[in-house]
Amino acid sequence: MKNIKFYNIWKDRSFRVSIILSFVFLTVGFAFLHFGWAVYGWAIFVFFPIVLGAAIGVLPNRKTSIPGFIITFIVFLFSLIFFGLEGVLCVVMCLPILAPFFFLGAIISHLIKRFKEIKGEVNLRVTVIPLVLFLLAVPIENSLSDNKREVIEVSTEIILPYTPNQVFDAIKSVDTLIAEKPFLMKLDLPVPHKCILEKEEVGALRICYFEGGRIIERVTEFKRGEVLRMDVIDYELTGRNWLGFEEAIYLFEQIGLDSCKMTRITTYTSELYPRVYWEPLERIGIQQEHEFVFSNLERDLSNLQNTMNSDF
Repeated sequence: MKNIKFYNIWKDRSFRVSIILSFVFLTVGFAFLHFGWAVYGWAIFVFFPIVLGAAIGVLPNRKTSIPGFIITFIVFLFSLIFFGLEGVLCVVMCLPILAPFFFLGAIISHLIKRFKEIKGEVNLRVTVIPLVLFLLAVPIENSLSDNKREVIEVSTEIILPYTPNQVFDAIKSVDTLIAEKPFLMKLDLPVPHKCILEKEEVGALRICYFEGGRIIERVTEFKRGEVLRMDVIDYELTGRNWLGFEEAIYLFEQIGLDSCKMTRITTYTSELYPRVYWEPLERIGIQQEHEFVFSNLERDLSNLQNTMNSDF
């Protein structure tokens, strides 16, 4: 019975054309990103899903054209993940912005059809026009994009029942980071393994090793129990680097007699637009990196305290 239903759907021309259109559009869009022909901006994340939805929406049978797109879209995304062309995290983060704009494009086409501006038949010229509009929008946005990037700051605090000097000594170099992974790290947010400080002085390098890469920092301010400030001079992480890391800063403040408030600050630039969508997600990702480091720091300090107590 299911085979008969699928056969009937496959006979529908709107279903077959929607699969072809979806594959062509998605391949072109991915190629523009993969080869760096387009910036990660409005044309890709807003205009592209709208014109794709409009192209699918002009097909005469919505009951088969929309399912044809959904099937192709799911297969396409799984293929990108399977062949290592995109990570799970990237796909998950893109879906909430791509899906609504696709359906907006489909709705626009539906409204135009209701006013008899588009005939209820497969018209290749009409379905290709949205793709042409996208191909024109990309170079326009590329030419208008500003190479100057705004520096964004993400700050996270924690209060620890240890002195500033104890906390400083525990965080300046970390041999092995072991902690419960936050949600985004369980997808494929980079997981730090260790950070090694070569010398305790300004100008020294501090190298943080991740799964599939590393971040190299140069110390610009070193005051035990007060501040550890570093410029990020190089980073090599798997995947395309949409974020440009600038500074990594640790601030230490005495709280009471034997407690410390440590503030972790990361400054970065981003290539992703629209900012109203991407910046909150970037902040969440960086804060989860901070929380992972904090959890490991608490573990290290607790182990150190237990060792000292056992010595006595």
